[in-house]
Amino acid sequence: MDIPSVKSRQSLPVAGLAAARIGIGVALAVAPRRLGRVWLGDVVDQAGARVALRSMAARDAVLGTGALLALRRGRPVRAWLEAGAAADAADLVATLLAGSRLPMTGRVGVPAFAVAGVAAGVVLARRG
Repeated sequence: MDIPSVKSRQSLPVAGLAAARIGIGVALAVAPRRLGRVWLGDVVDQAGARVALRSMAARDAVLGTGALLALRRGRPVRAWLEAGAAADAADLVATLLAGSRLPMTGRVGVPAFAVAGVAAGVVLARRG
């Protein structure tokens, strides 16, 4: 597999965010029960929950891969970053709507990561 190269220091934060998104996506696809339990609780023992988690995992991996490929090709990454920020915002809203029905780690940890993802995506998208 050919690893996308980073052409300038300015693109390092974008590459880092994209790589993190890919890593989270792969990890969630491979271990939806283990990682999903932190967010959703025991519902991950149901096949439907794991299907939804793997779908989200694919979404994140595709968004990260798209951003890295755009960097490598010298193409704009803004749309990839905005799409990632929107996906993180959707995760945040869905988590907040579930409220106390989620374990404490899901109610606190996931929103913190989602807010960080939204902020990073928005800031980096505005840069270029």
